[in-house]
Amino acid sequence: MQVNKDTLMVGLGLLLICLGAMVSIDLPWKGSAIPITGQSLAVLVVGFVLGRKRGLLVIAIYLIAGLAGLPVFAKGASGIDTLLGGSGGFLYGFLVGGYVCGALQENGFGDSFAEGLIVMAIGTALILICGIAQLTYLYGLEKALEYGFWPFWPGALVKIILGAVIIYYMPKDGTSSGRE
Repeated sequence: MQVNKDTLMVGLGLLLICLGAMVSIDLPWKGSAIPITGQSLAVLVVGFVLGRKRGLLVIAIYLIAGLAGLPVFAKGASGIDTLLGGSGGFLYGFLVGGYVCGALQENGFGDSFAEGLIVMAIGTALILICGIAQLTYLYGLEKALEYGFWPFWPGALVKIILGAVIIYYMPKDGTSSGRE
């Protein structure tokens, strides 16, 4: 059996996102634990590297796997309750953020480190907006910001920088990055 490059890249992208979900740091926040994970970083890097179509496919497969009950979300969560609950908006935001990062890369944006920072910041902002929107619907804007933005922004800044470093040094289209 021969596996083509697209299938391999989709599989590796899915694996990267699943592994990113396993990286979880619980932050104590007002009496509860708020997990900061590697999911969003992995999603944005996968979206950027694979482009909008393949990146979106990988992220959609990831969400479908979680919806089907596979424990692929942060802390091994899965199922419809996760997608309809407080985490759901962030998970849906992965589709938007990953797609936009891929589209920006396809349009030649993100070759410099500064552009990489912008790409990662845009993707992160879109994920946060989607997450805060669902939290606002569920709990109101004040609680959404309290539990969906304030605990996450310091980690988001770190992931934006790390993501920019990764995409800056990552070879594109199977070629050497030329940035050794």
